[in-house]
Amino acid sequence: MLHLDAETLAARLSRESLIDALDRAFRCEFQVPPRQSYAVGDAANASAALVIMPAWQSNASIGVKLVTVFPNNAAHGKPAVHATYTLFDATTGVPRAILDGTELTLRRTAAASALAARYLAVPEASRLLMVGTGSLAPHVIESHAAVRPIRSVRIWGRRFERATAVAKGLAEKHYEIEAVDDLQAAVTWADIISCATLATAPLVCGAWLRPGQHLDLIGSFTPQMREADDNAVARAAVYVDTRAGALADSGELVHALATGVLTTADIRGDLAELVRGTAIGRRGSAEITLFKSVGCALEDLAAAELAVSGA
Repeated sequence: MLHLDAETLAARLSRESLIDALDRAFRCEFQVPPRQSYAVGDAANASAALVIMPAWQSNASIGVKLVTVFPNNAAHGKPAVHATYTLFDATTGVPRAILDGTELTLRRTAAASALAARYLAVPEASRLLMVGTGSLAPHVIESHAAVRPIRSVRIWGRRFERATAVAKGLAEKHYEIEAVDDLQAAVTWADIISCATLATAPLVCGAWLRPGQHLDLIGSFTPQMREADDNAVARAAVYVDTRAGALADSGELVHALATGVLTTADIRGDLAELVRGTAIGRRGSAEITLFKSVGCALEDLAAAELAVSGA
């Protein structure tokens, strides 16, 4: 059985090829059962969780990802999320490969946001704000730069020194990049605002948004987590990765639905509808668009198959 470590996955999953692989996957029929999430923490790690995410497509493969989320890991200098992915043959059920699920998750999550931006961000978007300084941040920046002509990037985090470190790590790229400490000013400046945090209270206020922006919300994956307030949701044309997942697990949408700011009919479309053309993307240069992802197991499956196909 094939084993692909993080370094090998990074070499095989280029930004452009992975974004295109997700586009193809969402155009086809797929089966993604609801993720199973279990609280596994103790008093010191109350929000720790084990998540199980299966997916399959006809005449393709079956895949399942096992994920652990330990938010307190940051205090120990370790990533909050770790994962392992197993790919099975869809005809025989024989295991085909085991892949580093953490690298797979980072790359496919960023690719999904970039895929949405391909349909929702203005074509000339050149200024990107990255809110969050975790392991995902460089992947999100690089993936957005693969679909839009990004020339300038600003990074904001709760710890300025960490934002500075992320900026230094990308200093040799083709765009200008710097850490900032004024979040409101950075939000107003940006064409694309991408958030990848574990925030439980909104960071981005709708009052700060201006016409033509695209807001990409990645971080929240439970109803108790929020990266943007109700006003941001109310002002934007809302799209999601999957309706079932986002309506159950996105704190921004769950809160907005509860307060009446949003109805399910207000959600313009999901990724499958966007790539198939059954949902219209951005409807004008002045529109504010919002893409909310909570993670879809189909993205893992597409990424795993792409990586294994290069073996």
